[in-house]
Amino acid sequence: MVFFAFLKLAEWIFFHLLPNTFHRVTTNLRNFFFLLTQSLTKSPHQPPLFPSMTTFTSDGRPRGSQTLVFDVDGALLRSQSFFPFFMLVAFEGGSIFRALLLLLSFPILWVLDYELKLRAMVFVTFCGLRERDMEMVGRAVLPKFYLENMNLEVYEAVVSAGSRVVVTSVPRVMVEGFLKEYLNVEEVVGTELNTVGRRFTGLVSGSGLVPKATALKELFGGKNPDIGIGNSSISNHHLFLQLCKEPYVVNSGDIKDCTFTIMPRERYPKPLVFHDGRLAFLPTASATLFMFIWLPLGISLAIFRLFVGIFLPYKMIPLLLALSGLNLRVNGQCCNTSRSQSRKGVLYVCNHRTLMDTAFLSTSLGKPLTTVTYSLSKISEFVSPNKTVRLIRDKKGDGEIMERLLSEGDMVVCPEGTTCREPYLLRFSPLFAKLTNEIIPVAMNTHVTMFYGTTANGFKSLDLIFFMMNPRPTYYVHILEKVPKEFTCAGDKSDFEVANYIQRQLGAALGFECTNLTRSDKYMMLVGNRGMVQDKRTKRLN
Repeated sequence: MVFFAFLKLAEWIFFHLLPNTFHRVTTNLRNFFFLLTQSLTKSPHQPPLFPSMTTFTSDGRPRGSQTLVFDVDGALLRSQSFFPFFMLVAFEGGSIFRALLLLLSFPILWVLDYELKLRAMVFVTFCGLRERDMEMVGRAVLPKFYLENMNLEVYEAVVSAGSRVVVTSVPRVMVEGFLKEYLNVEEVVGTELNTVGRRFTGLVSGSGLVPKATALKELFGGKNPDIGIGNSSISNHHLFLQLCKEPYVVNSGDIKDCTFTIMPRERYPKPLVFHDGRLAFLPTASATLFMFIWLPLGISLAIFRLFVGIFLPYKMIPLLLALSGLNLRVNGQCCNTSRSQSRKGVLYVCNHRTLMDTAFLSTSLGKPLTTVTYSLSKISEFVSPNKTVRLIRDKKGDGEIMERLLSEGDMVVCPEGTTCREPYLLRFSPLFAKLTNEIIPVAMNTHVTMFYGTTANGFKSLDLIFFMMNPRPTYYVHILEKVPKEFTCAGDKSDFEVANYIQRQLGAALGFECTNLTRSDKYMMLVGNRGMVQDKRTKRLN
């Protein structure tokens, strides 16, 4: 109990007290120097140069035929600094050592002006980075954090305009893909980076950081765009805003104090179904520092939790995991099934959140289960407390394998075929539906605060370690009632109808949205291929 209390206290200090304190101190210091310089350069009664964004959203005029120009940094995004997004590129596209180097440079970055700070972050983040790694991060990692960090007021203004243009000093490769895919931005003018071969040098191109005012004049040929949105605290925003017919500014104080600028999930321009990367939090300087402080304890904690799950009896596992900070919540009870009549085991059908789904289901039931899978790393297979059997991606062969395993005992299957982090269910493969009528759906869900335990681009063998390294992860296991006979193939239902029925039951239990997306859709979006990896046995069969 003492260790559990220590974990809870550490989590509160790391994720609530210290980040808020650090943010308040740095914000107050910045505000002090900003107000000091402002007081020396203008009179106390001087009106603001540009109207606030609140006046834009309240005037109600149609904007469909107008052109809107805005910046990502300080306007579209609520974050007061672009440092977290450079950190995402450094950690997810580079390595933990590059991320540590960027973190160590933060005290120097803090005292530099805007342009020098941006150049320094570009160099540390991109020097030696492969172009394909940046493309992966831009496609699979950054969109999630951009969506969560968008300013709702600015977003509503952007989508109300007929034509949208972005002029920004941040590297174009970091924002262009997101802006064009999610916001339908027609033109993105950003800082270009030098490359040698297929790697970045860490230096900006010969033209340097994008001069917004000059870029705007060249882009519009001397004409003034209709609307401009910038940030009142960034001095170079004032230069391009002066060229716009209707300039508006986002005030930093309004972002910090008002909840109506937060972007709710239901307002996303496109549903966020898939994303990748290990970090589950926005890596501000303070949050990243606390992550590195936590790592030694987190690794030790992960080893302890894995040892408990692999070697100890089922009855001891929930208590010891709870003492280590891992919360296992189980709802529902195992239904009584008649094995003597069916001569088969029970088939548990789960949605797929992490590789630990079947392990936590076994722990909840207090008995071992046979797990079928298409792909599993050697390490994950070794540490799994359940028997794992690989399928061969052949419908007839896989059906025979599952039929044989089910005749030997209880089995668990995840018909989605891959994990999904967000509140969506992928299309269920109907292969399991004809195996038996003794089907029990199980709704699985997880909650993490530091690391995701799944990946499409990274090392899958580390999935379990990353999940177990979270300070206080939570696993939800909801065992539903057995599927009624009339909704199985024995009730004259097709295998597709059975699969869709179970998907809807699990979606209703979890509050998730059912989709027709598949494993191939996920890997095409995140990796650029269909995620098919042939092992030696498959090659021999072919």
